[in-house]
Amino acid sequence: MTNFNVFNHSNDPLYTQLTNTFSAPGIESTPEGGAAAAGSSFALTTGSVSVGSGLNLLLQVANAAGSGRTLYVSRISGGTTAAATLNVYSGGTITGGTTPAPVNTLLGSTNASVMIARQNAGTLTGTSTSLLSIPLTAGMYMINLNGSIVVPPGQTLTISAGTGAQTAAINLSWWEF
Repeated sequence: MTNFNVFNHSNDPLYTQLTNTFSAPGIESTPEGGAAAAGSSFALTTGSVSVGSGLNLLLQVANAAGSGRTLYVSRISGGTTAAATLNVYSGGTITGGTTPAPVNTLLGSTNASVMIARQNAGTLTGTSTSLLSIPLTAGMYMINLNGSIVVPPGQTLTISAGTGAQTAAINLSWWEF
């Protein structure tokens, strides 16, 4: 086979025949993009909340046992007007507060999240395990997790920003399957 070249010449059939019949443009997407297009992506925000001295802004999503869906955290973002610590926990209990409703990111979709949300300014109680602890300076923050934190049925995810007198916000994005 010493008389054959490894590379084809431009007049060889390889260059004149169609070898790939795929003619439509390829479209690739992230898991978040695919979930959003399917109506399975959700967002939850605390809004801007004034937090008193010695307290934390708390946001929690609980996946009820038997829900049939699993939560994959896409992103945690927000901001703070003073130095703080952002903590992400598995578990924990938030007493009192409000129960904000998650919003589907496919605008106009009627698909609802199975997660139960709770928000308050206070102190996290109960049993929790720390997953992340990040010191913050005043300003905005964004942590892209791309599904690396998974909340199966029967589990709870809690996010805390504080402590200290400040105005803070926590935004949580996820998809469910």
